[in-house]
Amino acid sequence: MEIEVIFKIAAIGILTAVIGQILKNSGKEDIATLATLAGVIVVLVMVLNMISELFDTIRTIFNF
Repeated sequence: MEIEVIFKIAAIGILTAVIGQILKNSGKEDIATLATLAGVIVVLVMVLNMISELFDTIRTIFNF
């Protein structure tokens, strides 16, 4: 597993947390929730792409 992916996920998490806190403190809880949800979706898409690559590699190894 590449270390870059872990750093990217961590950076997205930190950025999402900071944006969420700033928006919550300014009284915009709805937008803070949407920003947090957007961060989760971005990370989920990244992980799904990695899982897809894993299955492709397994399929190639076992010649399916």
